[in-house]
Amino acid sequence: MSLLPFQPAHSLTAVAASQRWLIDGLWAEQGVGIVGGEPKCCKSFLVLDMAVAVASKTPCLRRFAVHQPGRVLLYAAEDALHVVRARLEGICRIAGVALSDLDIQVITSETLRLDLEGHQAMLAATVQRLQPKLLVLDPFVRLHRIDENASAEVAPLLAFLRQLQRRYGLSVVVAHHAKKGGSNLRGGQALRGSSEFHAWGDSNLYLRRQGDDISLAIEHRAAASQSGLCLTLGAHGDDVALRVVDRAPKPTQPSPASTDDKIKATLATAGAPISLADLRAACGIRNATLLHCLSTLVADGCVLKSSAGYSLT
Repeated sequence: MSLLPFQPAHSLTAVAASQRWLIDGLWAEQGVGIVGGEPKCCKSFLVLDMAVAVASKTPCLRRFAVHQPGRVLLYAAEDALHVVRARLEGICRIAGVALSDLDIQVITSETLRLDLEGHQAMLAATVQRLQPKLLVLDPFVRLHRIDENASAEVAPLLAFLRQLQRRYGLSVVVAHHAKKGGSNLRGGQALRGSSEFHAWGDSNLYLRRQGDDISLAIEHRAAASQSGLCLTLGAHGDDVALRVVDRAPKPTQPSPASTDDKIKATLATAGAPISLADLRAACGIRNATLLHCLSTLVADGCVLKSSAGYSLT
């Protein structure tokens, strides 16, 4: 029988600290991950800032140095192409570079569906041809027609992007929405849909807005995380870009608990499996809504259904 390849731990390849980062402290070299936040939290401005930084080797947000510059491949599914250009030009002028000097390639297809094998093949062929250092996809919700709450449907799409990362040695940034009312949750838990999104990322960035303040939390799989950074969307004439503000963001006001949170909290305090009727009474949730949420939580592995009732896994 053939053996799997192996070697002693002390002989594994070591990488210098500067080579571990695409953007110092912000995004891992050859890392995949999520830029998450509720609508109007400037996710698109952040991923475009990352694109300009990597293509120009200028600090992202005028703060985070780029160690591994190179070509960027961008697909902006929600914005018209002239809007994408205008935003990029504005960020470039603030960064002190010219867009015409940067190697940022924009996918101009009207649709890109990662749940279709043909579209996956076209994206893979484009990546193979262009060999980008960074692939930016904004936002995930426009890249498929699957059920984002079903791990079995989300996982293959994320696995395909991971495969691209490993095969072609690039970083992948995916903008993704947070769930409504998730501002009182940790960044990864607040992401909309399956828990696969949070688990997938090597580097994840979470944006939250309160008034004019935008807070940025940075999370890494293999490095120290950081939170409490305050950003603002500043205008320089007609040009607009995010920048870091050297002050603490305002405390976030807690949002009402989501339906999923109510169910989890009730199950956590129950101490034993609880019936559907008792769960409905304790949560004060309509039966149809409760059944829908429970089916999602069971599919995601958060809740266990047995003959005795429902309980947390």
